[in-house]
Amino acid sequence: MAALRSVVVRTTTAAACGARAATTAVVPAVTAVGGRRFMSEQHHRPEPSMADRLDALGTRRIFTEEHDMMREMARKFFQERIAPHHDAWEKEGMVSRDAWTEAGELGLLGITIPEEYGGPGADVQSAAVMWEEQAYAGLFGPGYAIHSDIVLPYIHHYGTEEQKQKYLPDACAGKCITAIAMTEPGAGSDLQGVSTTAIKDGDEWVLNGSKVFISNGQLSDAVVVVAKTDLEAKRAAHGLSLFIVDAGTPGFSKGKNLHKMGLKAQDTSELFFEDCRVPESALLGQLNKGFYHLMTELPQERLLLGVMAVAHAEACYEWTREYINERKAFSGTLANLQTVRHKMAELKTDIAVCRAFADQCILLHSEGRLNTEMASMVKYWCTDLESRVADACVQLHGGYGYMWEYPVCRAYVDARVQRIYGGANEIMKELISRSV
Repeated sequence: MAALRSVVVRTTTAAACGARAATTAVVPAVTAVGGRRFMSEQHHRPEPSMADRLDALGTRRIFTEEHDMMREMARKFFQERIAPHHDAWEKEGMVSRDAWTEAGELGLLGITIPEEYGGPGADVQSAAVMWEEQAYAGLFGPGYAIHSDIVLPYIHHYGTEEQKQKYLPDACAGKCITAIAMTEPGAGSDLQGVSTTAIKDGDEWVLNGSKVFISNGQLSDAVVVVAKTDLEAKRAAHGLSLFIVDAGTPGFSKGKNLHKMGLKAQDTSELFFEDCRVPESALLGQLNKGFYHLMTELPQERLLLGVMAVAHAEACYEWTREYINERKAFSGTLANLQTVRHKMAELKTDIAVCRAFADQCILLHSEGRLNTEMASMVKYWCTDLESRVADACVQLHGGYGYMWEYPVCRAYVDARVQRIYGGANEIMKELISRSV
């Protein structure tokens, strides 16, 4: 953990998505100009489209040198500790637990979780660095973002002190892998359609139902489960609650590891609850307020999906740029062909525009100002772009782009689910349209 703690310092900011009071951030040198404060270091950082590569270090005004140090560490981690094993993990359908504990040792898990609960206590930009570096590597086997930036915030923001002490330190160390169980066979983007129930029986809750497409499901040690607790509620949203269920709890079982189009090294499971009894202390947050807790946290989930999508598109562009400059064709290289260069120019421009918006959303989130509409925009637009770029890059690779050993081939299938999970992009458009 000291590896990441050494590159951040503590400050006080508005917290993301719901006025969390104590977060952390890197504090760069600032200068006062005309009553406004400018971050002098960021002011002179180039944007990615101005650098030699779209994934170059030292770019983007939302970051500092401290973030660059973390980026170097995360990049080295994916190259040296994840890449050598990823092919084997794809065949096995899941990663080893070592991938989790090694990330935990470096402080790369639960990045925004305060130090008192075992995390590095860093800012949203630091979390974004980790999202991006995994996407740049194109190695999506370990479900780090789901664990660190989707599940753990629920425990940190709504958990009791007992729950925080029980789960967060081990989760940040990679010893406790977490998942969140929302989706059911009959309820996907429409969370109000959840049919899993939790019925009070004395001082216990009894869960019955099933979940599907649960990322980290096979490896999970603790799962945040969405269930109906008020069966008489006039609106389904008024009767949902969250529970933390530990692996091994009687009545809780894991189905098969699902065989997917992409993300082949990331375990994805069915989960079953049959008269699964959990104590009152398993309730996470307020009774019957689960839907509102979910709505509060979903903007961060959608932001990270959008940010990872842009970074993945940037990676596809760079892999393709290397390929077209090496691939011989028509007495030169593919890069000598105007039609190829113009296509790459289109891709770079599209990515640069999308990057600017994604960075704006990261900054808004760090200030606690990212709303549902903006989060829906960044998720929808960036994941659509990711798929378009991956498709174009496969085409530019020709037959080699269809070969699994080429990263653009994997990128093509890995990108496809981005438009589905975290709320289908059609739902994102509906959320955006409500302001029309």
